[in-house]
Amino acid sequence: MRKSYSSEFKLKAASMVLDEGQPVTEVCASLDIGPWPYAWIDQVQKNTWARLR
Repeated sequence: MRKSYSSEFKLKAASMVLDEGQPVTEVCASLDIGPWPYAWIDQVQKNTWARLR
């Protein structure tokens, strides 16, 4: 079963990378998640955040 994450959680993870400058690998480790932030970051940068909801 695939784990799902809330929009707020996804935005927080993306923000940790984009706004705080943390490496994606550190964000993944600190939040105990896989490489999902890459997709979330891409969507935020392309201004398609609505797709994450």
